[in-house]
Amino acid sequence: MPLTFAIGDLHGRFDLLEAALAAIEARAPGGTIVFLGDYVDRGPQSREVIECLMAGPSAGWQWICLMGNHEAMLVELMKFPENRMSRFLANGGRATLASYGAAAWDPDAPLPIPAAHIAWLSALPLMHVDLHRVYVHAAVDRWRPLHRQREQTLLWDLYPDDDEGGHGDFHVVHGHQQVPVGPVLKKYRTNLDTFAWQSGRLVVGVFNDQRPGWPVEFIEVGQDPRSRFCCVLGALIVVRIFLT
Repeated sequence: MPLTFAIGDLHGRFDLLEAALAAIEARAPGGTIVFLGDYVDRGPQSREVIECLMAGPSAGWQWICLMGNHEAMLVELMKFPENRMSRFLANGGRATLASYGAAAWDPDAPLPIPAAHIAWLSALPLMHVDLHRVYVHAAVDRWRPLHRQREQTLLWDLYPDDDEGGHGDFHVVHGHQQVPVGPVLKKYRTNLDTFAWQSGRLVVGVFNDQRPGWPVEFIEVGQDPRSRFCCVLGALIVVRIFLT
């Protein structure tokens, strides 16, 4: 069966990215990997994450890298450094600058991020749609057609806890909402943001491209057995709710 693997917010955790890619390639000989955005800031290796994603996949794989709100902030920073710097630094940007070799921001020096990296980030799509699912960084407005979604919604909005998600017949797969003991399974959406940069655990959603709805399984990398137990217990509770 054709599979799509979805990876949530990485935030500079190149170690978890490497572990996830190795686990995915051990699981299947090929398929699609959708990265849900937020590759930079907060964690220690934003540059390495970007360079890995820019290099692209090995044979047999398709990678789709979506834009997250942190990539959008970085692109805006390069356009308007004096006006955007305080917001960038407040949202974990110092770690990104450090990964590019800048211990601190010098307003009299050019930012150390290569133009090729910014060009790649600027061109990232905001959404990926397949037969059964919409993949996006943050959220989808169910009342607006997919081709008329607002960038603010796709990159920044947060679902209320009681929002079951979905868009028509599509299941929504997203990150952006940090839940260390996630993933969070709602009836029509899956949140894969497990606060990986701080929790140390990254959970990959595995989706059957021929079957609608939830992931058919998860691949977890990281070293927090208590979080793993909570994740599995929460998933079992949700499955039981919707099967009864």
